[in-house]
Amino acid sequence: MPAGTPATGEGRCRVADPGLGHGAAGFHRHHEDSGGRVSPLATATRRVAADLGGTHTRLAIHDAARNEFRYQQTFLNRDFADFEAVLQYWLQDIDEPTPETACFAVAALIRGDQVRMTNRDWSFSCRALASRFGFRALAVLNDFEAHAYALPWLAASEVVTLQAGAGEVTQGRLAVLGPGTGLGGALLEGRGATARAIACEPGHMNLAPGTPELLALWPQLVARYGRVYVELLLSGSGLARLHEARSQHEHGAAVPLEPADITRLALTGEDAECARTVAVFCALLGDLCADFILATGAWGGLYLAGGILPRITPLLQESPFLERLRDRGPLAGALGAVPVRLIQHSSPGLLGAAHAPLTGIVPKP
Repeated sequence: MPAGTPATGEGRCRVADPGLGHGAAGFHRHHEDSGGRVSPLATATRRVAADLGGTHTRLAIHDAARNEFRYQQTFLNRDFADFEAVLQYWLQDIDEPTPETACFAVAALIRGDQVRMTNRDWSFSCRALASRFGFRALAVLNDFEAHAYALPWLAASEVVTLQAGAGEVTQGRLAVLGPGTGLGGALLEGRGATARAIACEPGHMNLAPGTPELLALWPQLVARYGRVYVELLLSGSGLARLHEARSQHEHGAAVPLEPADITRLALTGEDAECARTVAVFCALLGDLCADFILATGAWGGLYLAGGILPRITPLLQESPFLERLRDRGPLAGALGAVPVRLIQHSSPGLLGAAHAPLTGIVPKP
């Protein structure tokens, strides 16, 4: 099997119709060129959509006219030297003309032409990439910014309600946040044609202990890592760090386990310490979500995403997550009124990249 063989090949995947989901309105947008005219590139029905995470890259052609994905595949990043190599490998099997437009959602802080991934030693120039692969228009956005653009396109079957709140998510600012290789977050302002996503970097905010149990762990964490920030603990590798810190504190000896083993042993009930680690992880997440809502004013709804939470849904539902989210004194009622939903869609970043505004980066001839 050659390097770069796809980790999974999902084939064709139909996208939920906008406006027929769980209450948020769908997009109906156009884009204009510098003269105020609607750009033909913006109304192109096909685009290459990509979701570049720290561990996986997902690619597909999205056909808006048919409301479907084609050639959807997921690749392990460790099998490739860079994103260009992934894209080139994937395009070899595409049995139709390469679309002239593309949108890439990247786990990175997007600033200008050069994109450097946060948790992967990859970088690329937007203009050089567009020129090499013949994209006449290319949009590059943060991965959770794409998650935000995906929210109105999620079907009711693709979310789990953790807190019903005051009712349907129909108005107000939305937030999406979640742990995976790191921890990302974003906001969605407006609905329909006025919808606009705002990328955030909550994973790099400082994290504070909210319970006596966590407070007891903090000196050890500070001594070892210097600064305790969100994704140091609220991420895949963070779950392993949290388990080590807890076992060191509780039993005097660190017990290193892979994140997948911790969640597996917690789900099966085979290891009470792993179950407790996951509960503490969820409690920390609840504290973070409360802070994120309070700081951003995302009273319209909170969506949880990332690669970890959908796999531990029963544990999340049984955990102190909601208790910690609401534990904000006089604002407990306001936080209890915020609808909270867990995204179960397999590729929300890809879905968002398929529907995000295509503000083109056009390479010079």
